[in-house]
Amino acid sequence: AKEMDETLAEFFRRTILKIPMPEMMTVLKTWNFLSENQLQTVNFRQRKESIVQDLVLLCEENHASLNDAALLDIIYTQFHRHQKIWDVFQMSKGPGDDIDLFDMEQFKSSFKKILQRALKNVTVSFRDAEENSVWIRIAWGTQYKKPNQYKPAYVVYYSQTPYAFTSSSQLKSNLPLLGQALTVASKHHQIVKMDLRSRYLDSLKAIVFKQYNQSFETHNSTTSLQERSLGLDINMDSRIIHENKVEKERVQKVTQEIFGDYPQPRLEFAQYKLETKFKSDLNGGILAEREEPLRCLVKFSSPHLLEALKSLAPAGIADAPLSPLLTCIPSKRKNYFKIRDK
Repeated sequence: AKEMDETLAEFFRRTILKIPMPEMMTVLKTWNFLSENQLQTVNFRQRKESIVQDLVLLCEENHASLNDAALLDIIYTQFHRHQKIWDVFQMSKGPGDDIDLFDMEQFKSSFKKILQRALKNVTVSFRDAEENSVWIRIAWGTQYKKPNQYKPAYVVYYSQTPYAFTSSSQLKSNLPLLGQALTVASKHHQIVKMDLRSRYLDSLKAIVFKQYNQSFETHNSTTSLQERSLGLDINMDSRIIHENKVEKERVQKVTQEIFGDYPQPRLEFAQYKLETKFKSDLNGGILAEREEPLRCLVKFSSPHLLEALKSLAPAGIADAPLSPLLTCIPSKRKNYFKIRDK
C-alpha cells in the first residue's frame, strides 16, 4: 500500500489520540471506516500510543483520505459537543420570497462552492445527523497557507429552519464569509447573530425551537405541596404554620407559572450590560455634568443557571416572582442583555 502523507498520518494520530479509551470502540464503529475484522486485529489492552499506531496503519491500508479524517473528527466533536461554546445565528427571507423546496445535497454543494471560491485553501466536510440536520466542519486556510486542521470551526444547520449553530471560532475575520455561505446555500436573505450562547447545544436548540417543555424529560411532579413544605417546626403556632403554608403554595404556584413543571434548558450564564445617565434632584455635583453614561456589567453564572433561578424563590432566597429580566431568558431567546435608558 502507498504510504500515507506524513501530515495526514499525523492528523489521524492526533485525532485518535484525543478519543478517551472507554469511547474508542463506539467512536470507531460510528465512523464505520475500518471493518469489524480490521478492528479485531488491534489489541486494545496495550498502551494507547501503540493502539493509535496500529489504527493509523489500518487507515493507511484502507487508503484513508483527508475527508475520512475530518469525518472522524466530526464524530469525536459530536460526542464532546459541550467542550465548545456555541453561538446561534438566525436567518430570514426577503419580502415576497417563496418557500423553496429544500435539497440537502444542493445545500452542501452550494455552501462548499461559496467558501472555495472565496478562499483557495479551505477544507469543508459534512456529516448528516438526526432531525434533518447536518454537521459542517470547516478548516480555514488563507490564500497562502494550507487549512489548519487543528482549529476547525463547526456549524450545525437544521434544514428548512432559519437557525444555524456555530462553534465560536478564533478567526472572526471569516464570519462574514460563513454567514454568506449559510444564507445563500439555505436560500435565505439575511443573517444575524443572536444574543444567545452556551456550551449546551441541545439546550440552545430547545430554546430557539421552543421545545423545552417537550424534549426535556419531565420531572416526576407527584410530590405534594405538603411534602415540599421545607420541614416546618411542629411546635409552631398553627396560625403561623397556615400563613407559611399559604405563602409557600403561592411561591410554588408563581414559580410553576413562570418556569413550568419541566427541567429547564441548560445555560451557564446570563450577562446584563447597563448604561444609564446620572440623574439627581440636586443641582451640581461631579456626576451631573457627565455626558458619558454610567456603565455596569452584571453576570450570573451557574452550572445550570435556569434551574438555579427556578429554585431561588421556593428556597426563600428571593421574592416571587423574580425580575422578568431573569425569567425571560428562554422566551426572549437571549442570555446577553443591553439595558439602556428609555
